Amino acid sequence: MRYWAWFVVKLAVAAAGWRGMLKLVSRVFPPEKDLLAPLGKGVSFLLCDLVLLLCFLLFAGALYLIVWDQRYRCRVCLRRLRMPVARGSWSRILLFGRPQIEYICPYGHGTLREDDLHISGLSAAEWTPNSGDMWAELCAPGKDSDRA
Repeated sequence: MRYWAWFVVKLAVAAAGWRGMLKLVSRVFPPEKDLLAPLGKGVSFLLCDLVLLLCFLLFAGALYLIVWDQRYRCRVCLRRLRMPVARGSWSRILLFGRPQIEYICPYGHGTLREDDLHISGLSAAEWTPNSGDMWAELCAPGKDSDRA
């Protein structure tokens, strides 16, 4: 739940910035009362269009960065996922599977696997939550060796 709440907060901050930019543009270039006024002020009209285009590009870039950042965050603690590990091989696809990159949470909450190469569209990354006790998985082989 916190994962999606953080995403909504980032989008709300970006929307507030977008609204502030549009208010600033409307103050610098106030709307004309006469419908034919932009024809007389061609350079000003063109400059206003260029500023609006720049604002749109900045907003689209910010939206892309927000989505990109959100993909590489832990679903539990919202920290950035780290330690990318390459898995699989194209030359040994039957043994190891398709190449993937695996990111892990530094606190062991889970792993994110995504394809190394996107051939047919954008495939969804796979989030796998880890069990609550990370050390139980690491110590499990040791328990079997003590019994023997």
